[in-house]
Amino acid sequence: MSILSIFQRGLQKTKTALLRGVQGIFSEVERWDEDSYARLEAALISTDLGPSISRRIVADVRDKYERGLIKTDADILECARSLILDILSQEHTASIKLNEQGPTVILLVGVNGSGKTTSAAKLTYYYRKLNKKIILGAGDTFRAAGVTQLQLWGERLDCPVVGAPQGSDSAAVAFDAIKSGVQKKADFVIIDTAGRQHTRSDLMAELLKVKRICDKALPGAPHEVWLTVDASTGSNALVQAREFGKVFPITGLILTKLDGTGKGGVVVAIKEELGYPVQFIGLGEQMGDLQVFDPHMFVNAMF
Repeated sequence: MSILSIFQRGLQKTKTALLRGVQGIFSEVERWDEDSYARLEAALISTDLGPSISRRIVADVRDKYERGLIKTDADILECARSLILDILSQEHTASIKLNEQGPTVILLVGVNGSGKTTSAAKLTYYYRKLNKKIILGAGDTFRAAGVTQLQLWGERLDCPVVGAPQGSDSAAVAFDAIKSGVQKKADFVIIDTAGRQHTRSDLMAELLKVKRICDKALPGAPHEVWLTVDASTGSNALVQAREFGKVFPITGLILTKLDGTGKGGVVVAIKEELGYPVQFIGLGEQMGDLQVFDPHMFVNAMF
């Protein structure tokens, strides 16, 4: 299956929601009025593009309609496609900060259930296909199954996992994983962490401790801090990214579960407001369904 096919399959629900909302609006009335524009805005917002982007698209459609440049719903979709591509392409880079002197340490953070552990496994699969050596750090010592789950993935992917019993210090796990990565000359150390809410100052302080310990184990680590966000939560994903970033240094995003939602527009809303680079997006349950984010491919699949 081609990468474009994976994007198209993963964004099918978002595409369907968008097309159903837009197609037919133009043909149902002889001349557009305020109600027509309001319906178009509501259709765009339903995919969680966000009010700001939706209003900009409607303003562009209104301007072109009044100048006689819009005659079909395909013209409307082209207005939306062009603006969304501009937003996603602005200063976009999928490159990461690589550590030339040793392993590159990636710390995965986020709220409960956002897909951190599965993303750690899928990242391992992705980098293993590039012939990179990976060490996994099972830092989710809060959940009973947190460490076990990652260890099972490690066995399937033939990847070493550094863990500790439930209730152990997650910062110590991060320290040991990085030291193991240095000793074994790994290319990447990917560290999973327990889910936590940004509103819990004690839990955020604990996470900041993990970050400090990473730097003690290897100066400059973690080189990347990626927030995993469940795209199926729609506008709540934007809230999580916004609030989490206020208390913890985020360098990029992994948006998970896009295949299960018609609210894929939240990717655009997050990019426009926060500017965080989207590193990977989850487009399915298979290992190969975690894909490097590509703005052009995303927009092509969405439309």
